[in-house]
Amino acid sequence: MRSFDIEKLVRKNILNLKPYVSFRDESKLQNAVYLDANESPFGKLNRYPDSTQKDLKQKLSLFKNISVDQIALGNGSDELIDLIIKIFCEPKVDTIMVMNPSFSMYSFYAEINETHVIKLDLDENFQIKKELFLKISQENGTKIFFICSPNNPTGNTIENIEFYLENFNGIVVVDEAYIEFSNQPSAINLLRKYSNLIVMQTFSKAWGMAGARVGTAYASSEIIQLINKIKPPYNVNTMSQEEVSEALDNVQNFQSNVREILAEKEWLERELKNMKAISKIYPSEANFFLTEFNDAENVYQNLINSQILTSKRSPQIKNCIRITVGTRAENEKLLAVLKNI
Repeated sequence: MRSFDIEKLVRKNILNLKPYVSFRDESKLQNAVYLDANESPFGKLNRYPDSTQKDLKQKLSLFKNISVDQIALGNGSDELIDLIIKIFCEPKVDTIMVMNPSFSMYSFYAEINETHVIKLDLDENFQIKKELFLKISQENGTKIFFICSPNNPTGNTIENIEFYLENFNGIVVVDEAYIEFSNQPSAINLLRKYSNLIVMQTFSKAWGMAGARVGTAYASSEIIQLINKIKPPYNVNTMSQEEVSEALDNVQNFQSNVREILAEKEWLERELKNMKAISKIYPSEANFFLTEFNDAENVYQNLINSQILTSKRSPQIKNCIRITVGTRAENEKLLAVLKNI
């Protein structure tokens, strides 16, 4: 195992911080009378949610075959990104590295936390340029490297994650928001080997629960303790915890939906290849396609006029639009518009 002294990477004020602790959630009282939190005694949702999310973490532990103390939950992955930057990056001093193009929220939360951002331009296959990575990773104050795999908005997985774990003297965050659509194994399998690894996943995509706002982080117990130390005490609400718990009890439904999305994706790709307006469809291991058009602006506006929302990626990725795989009816409506362009 590649060992790190994690404390040397953590901001000093975070190490010294005394966390907020809910005595109710930490205690083992049975059938208690709750007169501690100034809640109303009436209503279905009158009690604060479990701040430790212990029941949900127990189910995730069994589902992912990982220890409970290696799991943190966030109000979406966005909150976890923010917390990770807060833990390790001193404002106005430290730096994160991100892929370019990639998920924009890494840079967004870095800027909120007054953390510098270095963008690594990807090669023509949207892979990381290893020489550029090695050069920048040696610079002082570069604390976190965010790797999105499968990458958003390109759809491809990043090759040889272990190379970056071996050659970076900071925290490597592998964001696997779309991993359930991919044939690649999860980086969770590398946690025993690398103590500087954090793997993020989400219930927003393949699980179909974007409205619940539940993201997960898997890491060493030391890192998870730090995340739990600074997170808001009641960051995942009661209804979201219950909905995710119910979903984990019905894994067959989740698996069926993923199979249906992948089958629809295969059909949609075949149909898109017949569109004259399209010049290229990039390989994707997610539930979307990065699609290059002869005139992306014209296509995007035509789709908008037909009440179809897509994600325009130009000028960052020239003439490209990201298209999510929808239902058959939604995809047929998309194709009908594209055929007339």
